[in-house]
Amino acid sequence: MKRDVIKINEEKCTGCGECIPGCPEGALQVIEGKARLISDLFCDGLGACIGNCPQGAIEVEQREAEPYDENKVMDNIIRGGPSVIMAHLKHLSDHGQKDLLNQAVDFLKERNIDIPDYEKGASFECACPGSMTVDLSQKPETENEPQIRVSPELRNWPVQLQLLNPNAPYFKNADLLISADCAPFAYANFHQEFLKDKVLIILCPKLDKTIEMYVDKLTEIFQKQDINSISIVHMEVPCCSGIEVIVRRALEKAQKDIPLKDYTISISGEIMQTK
Repeated sequence: MKRDVIKINEEKCTGCGECIPGCPEGALQVIEGKARLISDLFCDGLGACIGNCPQGAIEVEQREAEPYDENKVMDNIIRGGPSVIMAHLKHLSDHGQKDLLNQAVDFLKERNIDIPDYEKGASFECACPGSMTVDLSQKPETENEPQIRVSPELRNWPVQLQLLNPNAPYFKNADLLISADCAPFAYANFHQEFLKDKVLIILCPKLDKTIEMYVDKLTEIFQKQDINSISIVHMEVPCCSGIEVIVRRALEKAQKDIPLKDYTISISGEIMQTK
């Protein structure tokens, strides 16, 4: 069938990820440095992501595509929690999609999931799963769990990329750990499992508006120092995948081929993916 679906101009796309928060349906991901439409089934063709693209790389086109499937989208939406559910329902309501909105509400009712007051969601500014409110305090208690004091593994200071000196001696023949600044708080064994014997660099690709500076700073480090390996640790939220984009762009600019591992951490503190 022919229907409206977004189209991404890869020549214009810089992989900044600004479009991701505008798509609570989960149709977009940053993959190999470019925004990609991962499934026709998830794209409703309404184009909410277009206004978020600073490069004008997204447009809506009519083409042969799989029918949009609201139930499959809702399967994806509910994993993001109440804020993402609200963003999706408000998105459908604002675009006058009454049939899809009714399907989404019925989906929530059938699963006894609370329906947020999306009509009052005008003050809800960000649909990004990285900004949603989640209470993680309800953890299963473990009886008689031993309290073990562990030693910190931090080897360098400062750790924020903006403050680092590319000529610092600790970079010589270093194994780098480039981490989202939230990851050490989410993953309990961060020091022992990731940081041990590595030089730490932290950054936030969502809040820090200095992406090109980050690329340039890493490029300088890669050019001036003999780096043995790079490990990336970031959260599961889409905007956090920007760290991999930044690192790969820096490697390309530095014309270096350094072994790279990428770890994804869930907001509940589990390793979700390694590549």
